[in-house]
Amino acid sequence: MKHVAFAALLLLGTAPMLHAQQVLPLYKGTVPNSKPSEVKEASVTLANGGIRISNVVQPTLTVFLAPADKATGTAVIICPGGGYARLAIDHEGYNIAKRLNDMGVTAFVLKYRLPNDQSQLDKSTAPLLDAQQALRMVREQATAFRINPSRIGLMGFSAGGHLVSTTGTHFAQPVDTKAGNTSVRPDFLMLLYPVVSFSDSLAHAGSRDNLLGKNAPADQIKLYSNELQVTAQTPPTFLVHAQDDKTVPVLNSLVFYQALTHHKVPAEMHLYPKGGHGFGLHNQTTQDDWTERLRNWLAANGWLAK
Repeated sequence: MKHVAFAALLLLGTAPMLHAQQVLPLYKGTVPNSKPSEVKEASVTLANGGIRISNVVQPTLTVFLAPADKATGTAVIICPGGGYARLAIDHEGYNIAKRLNDMGVTAFVLKYRLPNDQSQLDKSTAPLLDAQQALRMVREQATAFRINPSRIGLMGFSAGGHLVSTTGTHFAQPVDTKAGNTSVRPDFLMLLYPVVSFSDSLAHAGSRDNLLGKNAPADQIKLYSNELQVTAQTPPTFLVHAQDDKTVPVLNSLVFYQALTHHKVPAEMHLYPKGGHGFGLHNQTTQDDWTERLRNWLAANGWLAK
């Protein structure tokens, strides 16, 4: 498989080390929870150069290795947003990965499957299955990637934040029960203007409908309202949101922070009065740089120590 060959290159020190973009398949052979269909992946380049991917059939990880002179051994898997309908894979993926590389963090951009009844047996679990597999794969190949298997975080934007908060609260019962014993618990979480709750008052309706369908039963809505699934074992969390977000209400971050506090899980939250939704690396309404706040948080927790 490609990722085995790449791992060998890493061990030999011959793989490109700066902002590398090796694309690795997430699974060997048949993708679990998939079925034959006519669905084909689509990629659209916007007028501003942004890239949007939809109809993902073959999930992948794109690897951005930290430069050897900066590498800390910490890794982050990034889940771009897009309402569970598409992936904003550049400004909530590749651009973020390069910024993390500057901090000495090796990054992996996850092109996860978006819910699709035509190509998946159970569309509600396909994204989580891919996120958990990404954690397994990075953890199992930690030596090849020159990272610490106990310093792997998960970062998500918007609906990608829902996927990350799901992964951070549903790890005790992995979706794929035959995938082995490798832990699928992230060591820390970073949520940027995240969808967290599927309750009627807080939900981003498009994300909820795409993942669960328009007539989802109450117990399923509760299961994927991740503020209700927080426990003392939920990983430490970093949150960023804008108060004027009209797409995903800021209360999504607030209720998750409240749940973390209730269960005594360490959390740090940065709220901006303006910025709207989907600002990616740069909130243009403030001179404050949330990635510097992130760097400080990572350092304070020892994740930037070599």
